[in-house]
Amino acid sequence: MNLLAPVRLCREAARRWCGRETRSSIVNISSIAARTGSPGEYVAYAASKAALETLTIGLARELAADRIHVNAVAPGTIDTTIHARAGEPGRAARVAARIPLQRPGQPEEIADAVGWLLSDRATYVTGTVVAVTGGL
Repeated sequence: MNLLAPVRLCREAARRWCGRETRSSIVNISSIAARTGSPGEYVAYAASKAALETLTIGLARELAADRIHVNAVAPGTIDTTIHARAGEPGRAARVAARIPLQRPGQPEEIADAVGWLLSDRATYVTGTVVAVTGGL
């Protein structure tokens, strides 16, 4: 799901947006796990997110001529309900000590990065993975 759905969505967006006069943007959501491998916790998840980052970079290069920008945001540990749904509600607090900023991120901090990539302030950005990780 971490790769198949984005592949299908990107393909459909590219099909619809090719030939447009205005810039279009795709922002995929990756994870810092793509770079850390997430040993002992989420290795398969990390591998799927690494593949998503490769998809992002490849599509950015393929679609640039059509004014379609493709980027990704790679969050670190974010304080959301995903940890509770995975069976460990205190995970964000547990791993905070190894985050240089000493705290998990907030969903709004990820939304701000996505918003920037979609904005007119990011018109020269494509094929980039923005790490929003608290320094990891």
